[in-house]
Amino acid sequence: MLLLVKSESAIDLSEGRFARFAAIDWWNQERLRTARILVVGAGALGNEVIKNLALLGVGHVAIVDLDHIELSNLSRSVLFRASDEGQPKAVVAAAAATAICPEVHTTALTGNLLADVGLGWFRWADAVIGALDNREARLFVNSCCARLGKPWIDGGIEVLNGVVRGYHPPLTACYECGMGETDWQILSQRRSCSMLARRALAARGVPTTPTTASVIGAIQVQEVVKVLHGLDNLLGAGFLFEGLGHGSYRMGLPLNPACPWHEAAVEVRPMPWSAAGTTLATVQAQARADLGGLDAIDLVREVAESLTCPTCAITTPCWRPVEALTADDVPCAQCAGERVPSPRHAFSADFPNSAATLAELGVPRFDILYARHGLQAIGYELTADAPGPTAADAPRNGTAA
Repeated sequence: MLLLVKSESAIDLSEGRFARFAAIDWWNQERLRTARILVVGAGALGNEVIKNLALLGVGHVAIVDLDHIELSNLSRSVLFRASDEGQPKAVVAAAAATAICPEVHTTALTGNLLADVGLGWFRWADAVIGALDNREARLFVNSCCARLGKPWIDGGIEVLNGVVRGYHPPLTACYECGMGETDWQILSQRRSCSMLARRALAARGVPTTPTTASVIGAIQVQEVVKVLHGLDNLLGAGFLFEGLGHGSYRMGLPLNPACPWHEAAVEVRPMPWSAAGTTLATVQAQARADLGGLDAIDLVREVAESLTCPTCAITTPCWRPVEALTADDVPCAQCAGERVPSPRHAFSADFPNSAATLAELGVPRFDILYARHGLQAIGYELTADAPGPTAADAPRNGTAA
């Protein structure tokens, strides 16, 4: 595709900070100003992504990261300073983005992606950018985007190499489509490990350089710009960057017909509910009215209903997302052995504790729950937890727990 650029004589630098962008014939700065982008990960790659979004004047950026800044981050993260050590990455990155461009509204979501970030944030976004370093997080992002039909641009870096892949399930191949038998075996082995072992594996870092992060982060943001403008893009394809010998190339991503994420997205209805103020019974009653009956309310993440010590045979109620459990939650109070969670993925129609609030049952703020009855299904968004009066409203600068 030929992309035309206006002649240099057409540029009037007095028009403002985005005048050079206006010289591009197809450029629509207003589209960028109103865009909502969810960035998952604020490490080396996420820093480059966030920096570029701010430079481009993307109007609304939500940033998810669990970690805090360490000195080792400073060699690879353009938005962090030594004085930021110990501060949440998402908060510092959000503040740095607005310092670059005050017109960018940012929200920092400091928490575990798999446990704390409601699915409503994915519905809020026009596109999602993944700056992640583990398979489990990518699978979760993929499932969230597939449920809602949202495009997402995944990036990965290691030393001098990197990859960018564009997904738009159910329309194109998704992340799961590219997973082979070996990938699933490795994932199954990790999931069969104890919780403490899984946490240790997740904490391992990946060797990276700021130069590769800069290349891959720039390509990711460029692809989002193209998606927002309706231009040819990498959705359903990928780009491999080989930094040592520069044998870089574009690659196709075939859709796996056996992959479960390629059915049409289920309707999601915004509801005036919050996780802390709405009971499961309220959701069940609404579902019965909408669907003419109810089989179950499905969750989008695992919730630990209880923790059991295999040695002492003591079971303790928990009701927290499995990924929210820490090393301090695992040991048995009596024998100090590692307790095992009992995961729950849904609430049946006759669930006995329906008087409990959704928060008491482990559902995070601004999440979406899916009700099903027979072949019918509908999603309910906890819109009272949204960053504004409605889910469509962009959040103001600040931090969300």
